[in-house]
Amino acid sequence: MVFPSNLFPISDLEEKKRRRSLRPEKKMGQPSVLIYAVIILLQVSIFSLVVAGSEYSSIGERHGNEYCAMYDICGKRDDGKVLNCPYGSPSIKPDELFSARIQSLCPTISGNVCCTEAQFDTLRQQVQQAIPFLVGCPSCLRNFLNLFCELSCSPDQSLYINVTSISEVNGTSTVDGIDFLISHTFGEALYNSCKDVKFGTMNTRSLDFVGGGAKSVKDWFTFLGQKADLGLPGSPYTINFRQGIPEFSGMELMNVSAYSCGDTSLGCSCGDCPSSPVCSDLEPPSPTHDDPCSIKIGSFKVKCMDFSMALLYAVLISALFGWLLFHRTRETNTSASKPLLEFTDADEIDTAYRQKDGPQVVNEVQLSTLQEYMTTCFRKYGIWVARNPTFVLYSSLAIVLLLCLGLVRFQVETRPEKLWVGRGSRAAEEKHIFDRHLAPFYRVQQLIFATIPDSKDGKFPSIVTEDNFQLLFDIQEKVDGIRANHSGTLVSLTDICLKPLGDDCASQSVLQYFKMDPYNFDDYGGIEHAEYCFQHYTSTETCLSAFKAPLDPSIVLGGFSGNNYSEASSFIITYPVINAVDDVGTENEKAIAWERAFIQLAKDELLPMVQSRNLTLSFSSESSIEDELKRESTADVTTILISYLVMFAYISITLGDAPRLSTFYISSKVSLGLSGVVIVVFSVLGSVGIFSALGIKSTLIIMEVVPFLVLAVGVDNMCILVHAVKRQSGDLPLEVQVSSALAEVGPSIALASLSEVLAFAVGSFISMPACRVFSMFAALAVLLDFLLQVTAFVALIVLDFSRAADNRVDCFPCIKIRSSSLENIEGVGHQKAPGLLARYMEEVHARILGIWGVKIAVVAIFAAFSLASIALCTRIEPGLEQSIVLPRDSYLQGYFSDLGEYLRVGPPLYFVVKDYNYSSESSHTNKICSISQCDSNSLLNEISRASLNPESTYIAKPAASWLDDFLVWISPEAFSCCRKFVDGSYCPPDDQPPCCSPDEGPCNPDSVCKDCTTCFRHSDLSNDRPSTTQFREKLPWFLNALPSSDCAKGGHGAFTTSVDLNGYEWGVIQASEFRTYHTPLRKQGDYVNSLRAAREFSSRVSKSLKMEIFPYSVFYIFFEQYLDIWGTALVNIAIALGAIFIASLIITSSLWSSGIILLVLTMIVVDLMGVMAILGIQLNAVSVVNLIMSIGIAVEFCVHLSHAFSVSYGDREKRVKEALRTMGSSVFSGITITKLVGVIVLYFARSEIFVVYYFQMYLALVLIGFLHGLVFLPVILSLFGPPSRCVPIRKEQEVQVFSSQEDEEVRTVSNHDHN
Repeated sequence: MVFPSNLFPISDLEEKKRRRSLRPEKKMGQPSVLIYAVIILLQVSIFSLVVAGSEYSSIGERHGNEYCAMYDICGKRDDGKVLNCPYGSPSIKPDELFSARIQSLCPTISGNVCCTEAQFDTLRQQVQQAIPFLVGCPSCLRNFLNLFCELSCSPDQSLYINVTSISEVNGTSTVDGIDFLISHTFGEALYNSCKDVKFGTMNTRSLDFVGGGAKSVKDWFTFLGQKADLGLPGSPYTINFRQGIPEFSGMELMNVSAYSCGDTSLGCSCGDCPSSPVCSDLEPPSPTHDDPCSIKIGSFKVKCMDFSMALLYAVLISALFGWLLFHRTRETNTSASKPLLEFTDADEIDTAYRQKDGPQVVNEVQLSTLQEYMTTCFRKYGIWVARNPTFVLYSSLAIVLLLCLGLVRFQVETRPEKLWVGRGSRAAEEKHIFDRHLAPFYRVQQLIFATIPDSKDGKFPSIVTEDNFQLLFDIQEKVDGIRANHSGTLVSLTDICLKPLGDDCASQSVLQYFKMDPYNFDDYGGIEHAEYCFQHYTSTETCLSAFKAPLDPSIVLGGFSGNNYSEASSFIITYPVINAVDDVGTENEKAIAWERAFIQLAKDELLPMVQSRNLTLSFSSESSIEDELKRESTADVTTILISYLVMFAYISITLGDAPRLSTFYISSKVSLGLSGVVIVVFSVLGSVGIFSALGIKSTLIIMEVVPFLVLAVGVDNMCILVHAVKRQSGDLPLEVQVSSALAEVGPSIALASLSEVLAFAVGSFISMPACRVFSMFAALAVLLDFLLQVTAFVALIVLDFSRAADNRVDCFPCIKIRSSSLENIEGVGHQKAPGLLARYMEEVHARILGIWGVKIAVVAIFAAFSLASIALCTRIEPGLEQSIVLPRDSYLQGYFSDLGEYLRVGPPLYFVVKDYNYSSESSHTNKICSISQCDSNSLLNEISRASLNPESTYIAKPAASWLDDFLVWISPEAFSCCRKFVDGSYCPPDDQPPCCSPDEGPCNPDSVCKDCTTCFRHSDLSNDRPSTTQFREKLPWFLNALPSSDCAKGGHGAFTTSVDLNGYEWGVIQASEFRTYHTPLRKQGDYVNSLRAAREFSSRVSKSLKMEIFPYSVFYIFFEQYLDIWGTALVNIAIALGAIFIASLIITSSLWSSGIILLVLTMIVVDLMGVMAILGIQLNAVSVVNLIMSIGIAVEFCVHLSHAFSVSYGDREKRVKEALRTMGSSVFSGITITKLVGVIVLYFARSEIFVVYYFQMYLALVLIGFLHGLVFLPVILSLFGPPSRCVPIRKEQEVQVFSSQEDEEVRTVSNHDHN
């Protein structure tokens, strides 16, 4: 945002009149020329001149050396601009003082001159408007001054100046038009020396102001030569710059020496003169994009990663086939040595031994020490719980309720910066520095209007129409009329908006070309004026905004190509609102109140108005994202509840026995399933209560996802526990059944739960607070759920089985059914026969996987998919689309879409310099600035050079520099800028109060400021640099100086907040910023790459200059996490896998089994990442946490089957079959189906983040986990499984399950039950 007034503007209130003025004047016809020539012959009588067919006319009397074409002042225009006399005269010799004054501005002119002191003062007054724009490049400024010095005061003026037209002013003839003959050499040299000079305040070229955006010397001369309208800066008469000499005129081309911008004596900086030899030797900025490695095979180009994975796959498959061939050959060679008695089933071994008399051989499992200890503990614990179910149940609930007391301190965090920015974040620290030392980035409110594409050709019609402008005026009136209530005070836009200059809001709107006033629309010329301003917004007075600054049309228009602004298909209106530091007072509350009223107005009134005009409208405010995130908290309540109900229904069915109408109300497990769901709820509440008591705020995702996640995890253990109890013999007492079931599945449940807790806890290492807190809450919730399952749920199992044994109705245990009215209830009191799913696993699934061809195919297919997934992982893009985080029906969805479609300007980019030492002894000034005598590798020169390669640097423009403008402002050449009164106080430019009052007409040169002098002479400065004292004294003057036509370099408004003046008196400025822009950023990858490029650039420059410089943009704080998201993901996945491997190794004491589990888990997480690449799911903190949690969830697909395999007897084939028979059905029904049922419901969620990161990823996890757990793992175990821990042992007496004391206790309880 910039705030200079413009120099040499060409403007007219009526665009038609202005356009006519741009047309070339008609040339004089031949008869008139002849008559005029005859008159000249009669009057002068010097020589005979026959002019035939000539089109050149001259009013001057003669052209020669030491002769003037126009001398002295003969009148004034109505706006006070002086007009020269059109009469030629000999040049005069000025007095010594006047000659010295002339040479101070025009060193090429010595001796006689063709101007009076009044004319020289007028020249000096006019060029002073251009000096601040060009003084940073001395050669350009010198050439420019020489041009007008030769025009006004050269003693040989008549040689190249010819008066072509005159006008009458109060009866006196005055100059109205001239021809100025200039050599092509000088013209090109002038343009080349100035064409790249920057106007830092606006991040653009100075020629956009002093040259009307000229692209050639012809354009520039056309701009300079136009006659200014009344009241506007510029030439009072027409100047026709010509590069040819008229025939028989006796004239010459003005060809004063011109300086190149690379001249050593008047050299410019590299930013203003990239073609300078010094600058061309500097290395260009290196591109930030890495070219991915690729290999060319014939006409195909293959990525190195893809080729490596294909090669590795070929090697692995070859090794597999070699091993299988060797293995089969060895089996064939040893087949002759098989024993005569061969058993085909483990049961046959037991039967054979039982048929013999005497000592009996039994299969005993040799567990590890820890497993043996855990089994014993679970067995004893099971007996204790079965005997004290009520005590265990109530004690568990009491402890959980005690934990829930922390909910009184429950709070939900919804602020985006607190959710997505981690502690120790470099971007957060830099934002803190920027906000504290400079100023927080303003709050943004936006409206985006767009046309609807044509149904025939699909093209977007232009939005630049009169009707649409009138619509904008109507909408602006409604926005101005917003009155938001804040604590009883009405808040309007003018109360909170950004006001850089004066009392007008700095609203970025196309209506600014009409000063935001609907009455100016017709007065200025309507659409034609707007279209003219699109091209001349920097050089036309009436195109200035209401807040007195030029407005770049690319900021307020969208949907156009190149500079074809009239083809724009969208209007972009931005209302900048003052922002306050987050934790200081309540300054932002007024703005938030207004923003919510603004959004409500847009929904209720503006949207219908726009749609009625066949346009689209999208809108946003600074607080919109936070408000929409809060609304999202209730958006999916219904979906979550349905998911819970579906899972509850499934649990109730799967926990019960096979449905039989006559016994359904006895054998069903509805109350047990409901109790399991309640346990999950209590575990979540307990987790939230503990962290709330510790002062850790919850998040909306925690409240919605953690209960579902814990339920999906906990249901598995419920099913496994209930199924394990059902598998026990019904002839045993219930407490024996429970203790045996816990001894059987307890260790594997403990291992699975421990793995899940570890995996979830690893997510707490993620720096993003939302995901870190989510992982902490989930880990504790899963731990509490496990503890409640082995306490409260086991007690509930005891009570439920006791209810069924006592023939009491499920859900209504007070109702008891007589035994005579019931059929024999299978499963209650008798061992239940294997179910359909168990028989399928044993008789079909295991047999198919036992076929050698199937095994080879399974290994080949799964290995191929895993290696392909590794190759696909490189295609996963980092980021998190904002539209995904919001509800699907959010109004921000359309806004973010339009933002990427129509915005033509990227986010502002600030380079912040810390601890800038401005003292004269320091070299910091020349290391930063970009004007004359600055270092060629200075910060601003490097930024300018980087902007030449925007595709890789993402820097769109050179930076606006307060330091450059300050050094120019105090320069003696900019004599109208830094001035002082006789008493040494600040004197403003002549066109500002108190020197001039805009209400009193033209400024009076004899005002109170007539005695003002420049702050410094060249002799006061050291190499054009101020001393420490001079810098310290004049910097506040500069920052408070208003820009105007006489001095556009005033720093107020443009640089008010660019410098931290706190403590600057000691010679060091703690922080200052230099503003530029990023290129338009369309995708998440663009934001990440732009941040990376800016940091790499700053790091390189900081190292080179030995100064501390960092980049800052408002979005950096949210995208910093993606710079190293891959490293974070891989490290945390490795930690999770390592933790589970160590836990498995400690519990099982089997490196073999732990290694296989690790292999399967790694393949599952790699395959899940491959699916992410296929589905286009981005890598961010949410997906990283999901990947880590998927490891914990995937453990359940592996550990139970692996444990059952290790404790089974027989060869690998038989043990796999036994493991699938006992645990396969539980893994399928209790783990796969329960998760699948709950996940599918999430598809109907209104939040896109639920659908993408929870439905899609969890569905992929369930399917991949199922396939690996029940297909790949059995095959791997059958091929490479560890040896069995179950060995036949000959014992002399019957094996006792319990100790004699325990057995006696069981018999006592059994006898008591029979009695």
